Amino acid sequence: MAATEAMAPKFGLNQFFSAWDARIDRWRTLNRITRNLAARGAQNGNELRQEAIAVLEELHPIEELNAYPGPHLIAQVQERLANGDWVGLERIVQRISSALLSNSYRDNREAWIIEDEGESHLPDFLPPSARGKSVFKSNWIRDMGEFYGANLFLAESCATTGGLDSLLEPTGNIKQAQEKAARAFGGDRAFFVTNGTSTANKIVHQALLTPGDIVLIDRDCHKSHHYGIVLAGALPLYIDAYPLTQYSMYGSLAIRPIKQALLALKAEGKLDRAKMLVLTKCTFDGHIANVEQTMLECLAIKPDLVFLWNEAWFGFARFSPLLRMRTAMGGAAKLRELIHDPLYRDKYEAFKDSLDGIGDTDLRLLDMPLLPDPDQIKVPVYETESIHKSMSSLRQGSIIVVADQEFHTVEAQFKEAFFTHTSTSPNLQIIASIDVARRQMELEGYELVQRALQLAMEIRKEINNHPLISKYFHAATPAEMIPPEYRVTGFSDYGMPGSTVTDATQALRKDEFFLDPTRITLLCGNAGYDGTRFKGLLAETYDIQINKTSRNSVLVQINISNTRIDMVHLIKTLADISRALERELDIGGDGARASFKARVKGLVEDVPELPDFSRFHNALRENSESATPEGDMRAAYYFAYNAQACECIGLYDARVDERLKNGPELVSAKFVIPYPPSSQSWSLGKLSRRKPLHSCASWMSRRFTDTTRRVASSCSSPKPWQLSGEKQDDLFPAFAVGIHQESLRWTTAGAEAPVLTYP
Repeated sequence: MAATEAMAPKFGLNQFFSAWDARIDRWRTLNRITRNLAARGAQNGNELRQEAIAVLEELHPIEELNAYPGPHLIAQVQERLANGDWVGLERIVQRISSALLSNSYRDNREAWIIEDEGESHLPDFLPPSARGKSVFKSNWIRDMGEFYGANLFLAESCATTGGLDSLLEPTGNIKQAQEKAARAFGGDRAFFVTNGTSTANKIVHQALLTPGDIVLIDRDCHKSHHYGIVLAGALPLYIDAYPLTQYSMYGSLAIRPIKQALLALKAEGKLDRAKMLVLTKCTFDGHIANVEQTMLECLAIKPDLVFLWNEAWFGFARFSPLLRMRTAMGGAAKLRELIHDPLYRDKYEAFKDSLDGIGDTDLRLLDMPLLPDPDQIKVPVYETESIHKSMSSLRQGSIIVVADQEFHTVEAQFKEAFFTHTSTSPNLQIIASIDVARRQMELEGYELVQRALQLAMEIRKEINNHPLISKYFHAATPAEMIPPEYRVTGFSDYGMPGSTVTDATQALRKDEFFLDPTRITLLCGNAGYDGTRFKGLLAETYDIQINKTSRNSVLVQINISNTRIDMVHLIKTLADISRALERELDIGGDGARASFKARVKGLVEDVPELPDFSRFHNALRENSESATPEGDMRAAYYFAYNAQACECIGLYDARVDERLKNGPELVSAKFVIPYPPSSQSWSLGKLSRRKPLHSCASWMSRRFTDTTRRVASSCSSPKPWQLSGEKQDDLFPAFAVGIHQESLRWTTAGAEAPVLTYP
């Protein structure tokens, strides 16, 4: 009896206005009790029977006010309970509970019928889960139906049954929803993707790239781009973002190194093969590129360059008048206006005159803003967004937004790529949720985003100005996350004395990078916590969920669902942790303080170097003398399939240094890409060097367990992989981490391996 009272407390006058929720909870409680009665039979039956009677007594006053289930069904429940008909009792209670939970009694007359035969017998030949019959009738999995509710299963269907639109060839409501999404996000076309932005990225890569095309890409991008390039057979030209070594993370990809890569390709006569530039916008840590300026200067060198902006975490920005200018579609719209503006044409003519004596590949072009010829350029912009990450969509709800005047020339191949990666049985609930998220953002997105921005700025201010919290924790400012050369306006913090919205707007318009205020990099190194340990503490003790960590920070992401209560809870948590640290240091004395100081120094000052990209092995390059470092990653991908050419060497094995010093060279046979997005430690076919290996060893020593660190040899010595009679001067070793296998793999092949050719 006591257990029942704890599970279903008595109704009080103060519960009158929340009686509906309480009523549903009690029916679900009764459902659990009767299920146990049916399962156990006479065993413990009297105790469970008394619990069921108690819950029914609590339900009695409020059920007198409701038409359903009504006195007739209630009487049957009481009769079966009195007669000990446990199976019949379980069935009728389960039906009433499900009907109340899903409101199906409103339009389903069978819900009012006592006998089980009253259940719908309308025939359908859909998959078992459709209509929920296989779930709700089951003795073993009906708890799933209770948890999710009947409507989830009532909505389960597929387009092939007829009467529903097809995601592959939409002509009805999905087509209309995609058109509305294109309007909402500022594009010409929009395509729904129900298996995440990873797939959206692969669709764009496969649609627009052909084998041998060169892709300029941020090495610190999402894993799907690397695999998309492998699928397409394109050649990646990796460019490093600016490092933030003190936080063990990278920033974003600046305009200058992109221009440098384009000019190098032009100097070698390969600019015509440069097809696409892939950039993350904004990065996981909040670095927002100047979209308009980036595209403007790149188009000045390569007028038909395609831009793929990954805005997985930035979709909400479209609905902020301030942040919109930094979205891919905002930049595309601005460029379209610009090239038709007579004033811009005059500006371009003046710029062209200023280039007198400066050649097409002159390095002086790197340090001057470039303008494209308005009569030559196209503006092909593709934006991929994770609607589920920053808006109210179900997981994996994503979208591709297109702003490309020449899309009609690639539409057929785009659809082929879309067909390749899209299931013939997409989840209709995900499709609906994408449209619902779009509707919400169009109707109330401005308010929601403004509230999130305001909340984020207040959290930053509270953390950095709190007398106790600020001793151990710090919300990184724009000045700390973005080097000064990328902030020409001097904007350094959202809480600067005397700063106004105008200052932030100027920074958004002029600075090369702007820090998204909703991405709060919370530095925890001064509290003696590495990011992973602090994330665990927040989750296990304070019920705060964190997505991303670094060596000495965690990322707090503010979104449209957060409230001031969340802010208060976070600030109180940091204050509690800070007070606990103070007590520990006071009690521990000089020894504890010395140990704490050493731990902080190891996290904040003794940080490892970040791994950079060396180059692809010559066997994967068309010309080993070329100044541009693109390589055939797909060839490397399939080289690594040869198990006979593999050996395993521990990460801390002495042979690593010996191989690095005396050869043969170590080359990656696998991607190693931490997620959430951090630094891509190794790329397929990349030469390994001492710095990246040692930085990864240091990173792994804090990221993974001792068991994973103590990787050991487990394969035999390698054998040369003879390829097509080509010259075999030495071994072509390759390297990859197998975290789950607790081993490192080294793959070998001929140094003069032929480059793959395609029909």
